[in-house]
Amino acid sequence: MIKIITKSEEETKKFAAKVAKVILRPSEGRSRKEAIVLGLFGDLGAGKTTFCQGFASGLGISENIHSPTFVIMKNYKLKAKSYQLIHIDAYRLQNPKELLDLGWDELIENPRNIILVEWADKIQKILPKNYIQVKLEYIDKNKRKIFLRSTPNILKIICQWKNSNTVNSV
Repeated sequence: MIKIITKSEEETKKFAAKVAKVILRPSEGRSRKEAIVLGLFGDLGAGKTTFCQGFASGLGISENIHSPTFVIMKNYKLKAKSYQLIHIDAYRLQNPKELLDLGWDELIENPRNIILVEWADKIQKILPKNYIQVKLEYIDKNKRKIFLRSTPNILKIICQWKNSNTVNSV
């Protein structure tokens, strides 16, 4: 697990963009047999949507990213790749079955899908066993503590980047 503190919204976005770039490396994403799923956990205002904005930017998406609270799910095509980003906000879901009814099983079986789930605690029972966990905690107006749990290869690359940048480890 990686633990970091970001000191601004921009640092949170920068870290998320790096995570996105690491995930798309051939050894981390292209040989997969299922979707890449990131489950974002944290209280209201913890920075989940900010993380998603930075992550989308790291994938090369230039559209403004907003939490799809009322539509539940929004898809974004990646320009240079055959992947698509699926941004899900589970806040309004009453139970995981509602996401299953929207085709969750098919989404997570497609290796060309990269799925971000805000409020992942609402659907934790149906998250794939190898999902990447991102937990964000509010420290103050600008600072966030981010915990990232993933495969050893992804964590190693992110740790190397973290140690050479201004984002502070905990």
